[in-house]
Amino acid sequence: MAARKSATRSAPAARTADLRGQGDELHQQAGGTHPPLTTNQGIPVSDNQNSLRAGPRGPTLLEDFVLREKIMHFDHERIPERIVHARGTGAHGYFELTKSLSRYTTAKILTEVGEKTPLFTRFSTVAGGAGSVDTPRDVRGFAVKFYTKEGNWDLVGNNIPVFFIQDAIKFPDLIHAVKMEPDRGFPQAASAHDTFWDYISLTPEATHMIMWAMSDRAIPRSLRMIEGFGIHSFRLLNAKGESTFVKFHWRPKLGLQSTVWDEAVKLAGADPDFQRRDLFEAITAGNFPEWELGVQLFTEQEAEAFPFDHLDPTKLIPEELVPLQIVGRMVLDRWPDNFFAETEQVAYCPANIVPGIDFSNDPLLQGRLFSYLDTQLSRLGSANFHQIPVNAPKCPFANNQRDGHMQTQIPKGRVAYEPSSLQDDSPRETPTGFRSHATADDGVKGRVRAESFADHYTQARLFYRSQSKPEQAHMASALVFELSKVETPHVREAVVGQLRHVDGDLAQRVADGLGMDGLPPAPPAAVEAQDMPPSPALQLIGKMKDTLKGRTVGILVHDGSDAATVKALQKAATAAGASCKLVAPKLGVQLSDGKRLAADGQLAGTPSFVFDAVAVILDAEAGKRLAKDAAAIDFVSNAWAHLKAIASDAGAQPLLKAGNVGKDAGIVDAADAKAFITAAKTRQWAREPKLRMLA
Repeated sequence: MAARKSATRSAPAARTADLRGQGDELHQQAGGTHPPLTTNQGIPVSDNQNSLRAGPRGPTLLEDFVLREKIMHFDHERIPERIVHARGTGAHGYFELTKSLSRYTTAKILTEVGEKTPLFTRFSTVAGGAGSVDTPRDVRGFAVKFYTKEGNWDLVGNNIPVFFIQDAIKFPDLIHAVKMEPDRGFPQAASAHDTFWDYISLTPEATHMIMWAMSDRAIPRSLRMIEGFGIHSFRLLNAKGESTFVKFHWRPKLGLQSTVWDEAVKLAGADPDFQRRDLFEAITAGNFPEWELGVQLFTEQEAEAFPFDHLDPTKLIPEELVPLQIVGRMVLDRWPDNFFAETEQVAYCPANIVPGIDFSNDPLLQGRLFSYLDTQLSRLGSANFHQIPVNAPKCPFANNQRDGHMQTQIPKGRVAYEPSSLQDDSPRETPTGFRSHATADDGVKGRVRAESFADHYTQARLFYRSQSKPEQAHMASALVFELSKVETPHVREAVVGQLRHVDGDLAQRVADGLGMDGLPPAPPAAVEAQDMPPSPALQLIGKMKDTLKGRTVGILVHDGSDAATVKALQKAATAAGASCKLVAPKLGVQLSDGKRLAADGQLAGTPSFVFDAVAVILDAEAGKRLAKDAAAIDFVSNAWAHLKAIASDAGAQPLLKAGNVGKDAGIVDAADAKAFITAAKTRQWAREPKLRMLA
């Protein structure tokens, strides 16, 4: 009987051993040196494929601590996502000061020229959840954590220099309005719905920001090609305690670049991670993104002479009024080792500043100083979130704060208070520590708003009238698109009425696009809009750089494509600073020289809208075949519709004809690589009115 029991047990054991043996064999085939798999307590795991059971077909045993730990940790892997800015990506880098501001501040990061300060930068969208797409029409967050010698400084801003509201008390209402409508749970990552525009129609102070949000700034081509703004006025304090106001600006070395709306929509479907992938590929290829840090500096007396209130976050300071001074540069040169541990857990707060920098009385900024800390406590679950490596200062820090959930440090000594006399090395306040500026106020308490905040339309008009003609058309078309999704007629009418204060022609274009009979009345304005001189610095198209650096060229090829032409285009694009990728119907392709190449993308899964310019090199037979292929036709027709340069040879002509590709300065002979590179550096804006009905 005992012998039979032994035999019964040995057969399943043998089968289990065989299964484990197959797994071991696969691990060995994979190669490499693998550390032993352990539990969180460091206990080696012998079998990670089978839970502990009471027999091969019996129940799983509660004593299986390997299973319990693994499942428990998995069940708790998600933390609450950010209420706003949930969809984001980030990278490590450094800041290097190139011009000292010692006349204005004691902050070492702004006084020590040549010093490189490590940092972590996170980019994000605002409205969508963590699982939304990269390319909606939305504001982009631009937050930088500097790990300075004097503590962490967080410069937390956006790619737009103004905001929707003037007071932080309105922020929950703004976000509730733009988020998914609570009764239906959609739309996701979109402002084109009733609740948002209802709120906007009743919030005149948002008009300036709406102009920016409906511009091409809200559909950037790449995170490497956006500006960043601290939005608020801050103060710089020098050694004498003297104060100078400052606004911070980030300027991309690659220049500004946007998509067009149809392209942004299609990118969302073709590659929801398009901008995240773009940043990752650039950094891993060694093409490190770089921004210049610029500052606008002005005194209290100069601020009083401005025709607006600089403490109003819905206003900007035109560069023609206060020129930008470039004082440093930021380089992003390292991708995070773990997305969750770093990009997801990084916690920014505008209240994190260093000695020599201070706050202004901007009421939106004042509310942010509270809100960010509060939301990090909720999201990261502990007052000790600053001990997470990505959040921890890289300079020494010491205080008497103790204990709390997930305390990872081991403070020593008996003293956890101050003043004290029992411990020689306990932390003490220091005369060189942070000091706040002595800001005078009128001493009158009340829920009031300054009269200097009452002009809601002058700068909105300035922004619109400063744009180029194509950009104005894009803004009008964006407003038509957004408002066409609004179901409630009186909301549409109220928004168009507001637009009359900005520009009568803009209001008429939007009304016509919505099929309105006449213009709705303009609501009363507390302050009538004034005409300011146009500011070319507010344009996007006008600020695009004449370069291909940081851009990507796609070359569509097939078996038999002319190898010499392909190589010449690759060489020219690479020399111009662009990356170059081959696209083919199959991932393997044999060119005319008989050499077989691996394509970078398969045609059906690599549409032209992931490139900045395209070339089509085909022999006669391939051109005829692809002229009947829907993916190939879309490849060229979308490139044409998205105003991109297209180079082609004789064999490609049937395909271009099938895609209804016309003729203009952006359509060039593939044999002329120089002409192609010139055309590829910009969109063909003159083509646009011929292709689509713009408002």
